[in-house]
Amino acid sequence: MPQRVQRKRSPGWRAGAALIVDRSSRYGNPWRIIDDHILLHPDGITQPFGSSEEARAAASSHYRAWLHGTGPDTWKVGRKTFDRRRVLADLWRLKDRDLACTCPLPEVGRPDFCHASVLHEYADHPERLAL
Repeated sequence: MPQRVQRKRSPGWRAGAALIVDRSSRYGNPWRIIDDHILLHPDGITQPFGSSEEARAAASSHYRAWLHGTGPDTWKVGRKTFDRRRVLADLWRLKDRDLACTCPLPEVGRPDFCHASVLHEYADHPERLAL
């Protein structure tokens, strides 16, 4: 069963067989968390939340909706362009793969509010993306 791995930025850390899907990759989430509990939308709007878990849940939810067709096909954030069509076309590459993202891993029994979990779901069940 594929797993989500927390990508580390420390010297010597390696992803191993996991595929990196953080913001540096084509699969990255254009919505990001700043200051642990503030959601930064790709259009520059900020949205504060009461906890980091709530902010991560919102970022994951926005990413899921974006893959389902909400909003523009592309978001330009800084020098990076996030392209929904490219993500959807390459979802097959993620099937049965461990995925690495910088999001913290959830505590045991808690939901995983990371876009990598959304990618796992759709890679394993592409029919759930039927628009």
